[in-house]
Amino acid sequence: MKIEERASTHVYRQRQMFTKEELEARERLCVHEQPAYCNAACPLKLDAKAMTAAIAAGDFDRALALYERITPFPHLLAEGCEAPCEQSCKLWALGEGISIRALERAALTWGTKSRGKSFLRKKPTAVGIFGGDLLTLFLAGELVKKRYSVHIYCSQPDAQALVEACVPEASPSAKAATAKALADMDAEFSWNADPVLAYSREERQLKAASFAVAQALFPDLAVEEVLMVSRPHNLITGKTRGVLDAAFGAKKAALSIDRMAQKLDPANTRGEEGAVETRLYTSLEGIAPSERIPVSDKASAMAEAKRCIQCHCEECIRGCAYLQHYQKFPRILTREIYNNVSIIMGDHMMNKPINACALCGQCGVLCPNGYDMGEVCRIARENMVFTGKMPLAPHEFALMDMLFSNQEAFLARPQPGFNRCRYVFFPGCQAAAIAPATVRAAYLDLCTRLPGGVALMLGCCGAICHWAGRYELHSQTKAFLKEALAQLGDPIIIAGCPTCKKELADLPGVTVLGVWEILERLGLPQTRRPDPRPVALHDACGARGDGETQASIRRIAQALGCQVADTPYSGDQAPCCGYGGLTQYTNREVARKMTDKCLERSDLPYLSYCMACRDRFAREGRESMHLLELVYGTSADHCPDISAKRYNRLGLKQQLLKELWKEDTQTVDLGFTIAYTPEAEALMDDRMILKSDVIQVFEHLRQTGEAICDGETGLYITRARQGNVTFWVKYRETDAGYQVISAYSHRMKVVNRQ
Repeated sequence: MKIEERASTHVYRQRQMFTKEELEARERLCVHEQPAYCNAACPLKLDAKAMTAAIAAGDFDRALALYERITPFPHLLAEGCEAPCEQSCKLWALGEGISIRALERAALTWGTKSRGKSFLRKKPTAVGIFGGDLLTLFLAGELVKKRYSVHIYCSQPDAQALVEACVPEASPSAKAATAKALADMDAEFSWNADPVLAYSREERQLKAASFAVAQALFPDLAVEEVLMVSRPHNLITGKTRGVLDAAFGAKKAALSIDRMAQKLDPANTRGEEGAVETRLYTSLEGIAPSERIPVSDKASAMAEAKRCIQCHCEECIRGCAYLQHYQKFPRILTREIYNNVSIIMGDHMMNKPINACALCGQCGVLCPNGYDMGEVCRIARENMVFTGKMPLAPHEFALMDMLFSNQEAFLARPQPGFNRCRYVFFPGCQAAAIAPATVRAAYLDLCTRLPGGVALMLGCCGAICHWAGRYELHSQTKAFLKEALAQLGDPIIIAGCPTCKKELADLPGVTVLGVWEILERLGLPQTRRPDPRPVALHDACGARGDGETQASIRRIAQALGCQVADTPYSGDQAPCCGYGGLTQYTNREVARKMTDKCLERSDLPYLSYCMACRDRFAREGRESMHLLELVYGTSADHCPDISAKRYNRLGLKQQLLKELWKEDTQTVDLGFTIAYTPEAEALMDDRMILKSDVIQVFEHLRQTGEAICDGETGLYITRARQGNVTFWVKYRETDAGYQVISAYSHRMKVVNRQ
C-alpha cells in the first residue's frame, strides 16, 4: 500500500460529480429558502415576515414600503382583506398567531410614504376600463403602476362616490385615503358615464395599440374565468367576492394585458400566481406560548411584531459547527462545491470547505428531509482524487499515519495456545495510540473470559483513506485486512471503536460486534473503577444510527455507577469532536469549533466511547474519560503528541509480542542523542513533525555534513527531504548529540546547482 503526490503535469481525467437531475434533486431537499407560512398563504405575495421584522425594529417606513408594493390601495386592502396569512401563522399551535392585519394598519398609520418620483416613460399602449366595482378600482391602479395610459369610464360622479359604492362598509378614513389615491392616480376619468354605451362606442374606435377591459357587460362572470373574446384587444372580466379576491383578480388581469401588449400568449409563463404550498420546516421547540398584544401605538405594534418567530429552517446549521463556520446552507454549499468540482475544475476555490467537513452525518439527521452535506463532500473528495484535482498535502500526514499503523505497528496473532480463534479483538489505531494500557487490559480480559480463543489485530480499519477520498487505497486496505483475517481463520471481530465497527462491517463475509456488547454479555470485570459522579455522555458519530450501541453504552455506564446527564444533541444528533473526516488535519479552526460545539452542551466531565473524542476533549482542558478506562481501571496518556502516539502503538506491539508471544524486538542505537526543548516539542506537534522525521534529518546531516551556522546565535540549521516534504531543523550541538530548538517543513524541493 502506498500513496503518491500528483504531478503538476498530470493529465486530468474528467468525471461528473452529479448529473443535473441528481444535483437538483439534492438541492430540493433544502427548504431554507422556502417561503414562510404567512408569505405562502398570501395570493398578493406580501412578505409579511419581512414587514413584521421591520416593525419589530421600529422601521415603519420600510414596513409601509413592503405593504404598498403589493397594492395600489393599501388602506382599502388593510381593512377588507380576509388575511389568510394570519390563519397560517405557526404560532397558532402554541397560543395566538401574529395579528398581521393590525401590523399592516400600524405601517399605514406610522409609516411615511416615499415621495420618490418615477422617471419611467409611459408605455404607448392605451387601456380603457369600463365598470365601477372593486375589480375596476384595483385594475386601474395595477395598470397605472405598470405605466399604461388608463381611461376609466364610470357611472359614479366622482372618486369619493366610486369608493363609497365599492366598499360601503369601509371606515371613513380608509374611504378618504382610497379616494385621494384614486384621484391622484395618473389616469383619465369619465364620470357619470354609462359603461356599456361607452364600451360600445369606444370599441369601434379601438386602435391596434389599445385595449378595452369591460367588466360591466358580464356582471355574473366569476373572476377566475378570464374570457378572451374574438377581437384580440378586448378583455372581459367578472365579479369578485371581496377585497382580496378583487385585488388578486386585478393582478391577474393586469398581467394578461401586459403580456398581450408584448404580443405574448397571456396563458404562458405567468409564474406562480396566488397562494402557494410551502415545504418550510420550523421547529417550535423552546418557544413559549403567547397571546396577541393589542396594537394602539408604536410601542405596542413593535411588541406584537416581536412575537413573530421569523419562521425559517436552520436545523442543520444550528447544530453543525462546520455549517456555522461557512455560514452557508447545504443547498448553496452543494452548488458551489459542484461548480468547483464539475465546472471550474479548479484546485483551490472550494477545496478547504470540501476538506473541512467531518463527514459525520449529523446534518442529515437534523434536517427534516435528510440532507447529508457530508455525503456531498465525500463524493467531491473522491471525484477530485479521481480527476487528479485533490492535492495530497491536506491528508498526507493522516494517510502516512494510517500506513504506519498497518505496517510497522501492525500486529495480527492468534491467542497464545490457539492455532485458530473464534474471535479477534480490533481495538483501533487511536485506542492503541492514546491508551495502550487500556487496550492491553481489555485484550487480556477477553482472552481470559471468552471461550474459543481471542486473536489480536492492531491496525487501522481504513476509515482514514475513506475520509480522504482515496478510494484505491481504501480498496487496498480492505483487501489487506480481509487477508489478515483469513489467516486468523475469519474469526468474529470485536471492535473497540464504533467507527471501526462500521468500517469493518463492510468487509465481505465478516461478523462484527462491539466490545461493549461482549462486556454486557460477560459482565463487567473486577478491575472496574466505579465513578458515581454526574457525567455528560458524548455519543460518537461512528455510532450514528446504531441505537443498540448507544443503548448498550448507557447500560454499562449505569452499571459503573455513572449518573449520565441528558445533554442537547445526544444520540443520533451528536456533533463530531473534530477528528472525523480528518478535519483536524485539514482545517484546525473548524475542528476546534467542532470540539467547542461538543463541549458547550455541558460543564460536566465527559464520558465517551471513542478514543479520538476522549483525546480531543482532554486537549481543550475538559476532564475526559473513555468508557473502557472505567471498565478496566486504567488511564490513558494525557494528550500524547503525534510522536508519542506512534511510539505508543509501536511500544504496545513490542510489549505484547514479548509478554504473550515471547518474541524479543531489537532496538536500534543511533549512536547519538537528540534532546528537545519544550517549545520545540509543542511546535512539532502543532506542525505535525514527528521525532522520527527529525532523526532522519540528523542521519542525513551526519552523512552529508550540510548545515548552516548562525554566527550570532551559534545555532545550526539543516534539512532533509523525505517523500514529498522537506524538513528543516534548527539545533545546537551537545556533547552527546543535538538539542532541537525548532523545526518546520514545506513541500518545496531544494536543488543544489554548481
